[in-house]
Amino acid sequence: MREDRIGSERPVVSAAGDDLVLFASDMHLGEHDPGTVDFFFEALTRESSAITHLFLLGDLFEVWVGDDQSDAIAERLIETLSGLRGRGVWIGVMVGNRDFLLNQPIAGTASFSARCGALMLADPTRVDLFGQPTLLAHGDAWCLDDVDYQRFRAQVRTPDWQQVFLAKPLAERLAVARALRSESEKRRAITDIDPSAAATQMRAFGVRRLIHGHTHQPGESVLEGEAPAELRRNVLSDWSAADGRGGFLRVNRQGWSRTAAAPT
Repeated sequence: MREDRIGSERPVVSAAGDDLVLFASDMHLGEHDPGTVDFFFEALTRESSAITHLFLLGDLFEVWVGDDQSDAIAERLIETLSGLRGRGVWIGVMVGNRDFLLNQPIAGTASFSARCGALMLADPTRVDLFGQPTLLAHGDAWCLDDVDYQRFRAQVRTPDWQQVFLAKPLAERLAVARALRSESEKRRAITDIDPSAAATQMRAFGVRRLIHGHTHQPGESVLEGEAPAELRRNVLSDWSAADGRGGFLRVNRQGWSRTAAAPT
């Protein structure tokens, strides 16, 4: 395994040889859905026994208002990831639209990444998977048809907004997050990514493969072009124990495969 600095033109990490890479996103872990919490952790325990790399590409949590958030479920994830790091597993974490405040500095609080040993990834990030340059993203930045969300996203991703928000008392931040979540639940619909925007980024990074989450529409498809030079994407599954939905993308030197999880 080779690591490079985030933001470079080279891959952040390269997988090769006997490496086994696991991808997941959109778990939306939280006290609102304890069944899905157990569902995800049981599936991760089963799938992670032989992995060398783990990528979690956003929306790990349903709500995240800062790394001082007191949350038993977050503690469980941190403990699980720390255990994987102790076994030598390389872990990369990307923020999503629900947990974009992960790892933002709060005085007197240890960061999420420091506690679990993960590397926080830029969105998008380029990696090398067994000789295949691949772009990783959460996906929400390319959902251009959702104009209201893009306006909101542009506001809350600024350092000034985040600094002011994180200076508020934890209880106030949680109340704001619950209100935003309630408003989001009313809208429900998640648009797909704009294929042209994604393809433009893929060409800029020099890749023909893309892995993303966010849209809750798992599968593989062609974004642009024809074989053998087409631009392809793999969309990760969201997780819901009630709907029996969830799973991982596994990549090794034999190829790419999906592992569907099933609640026990």
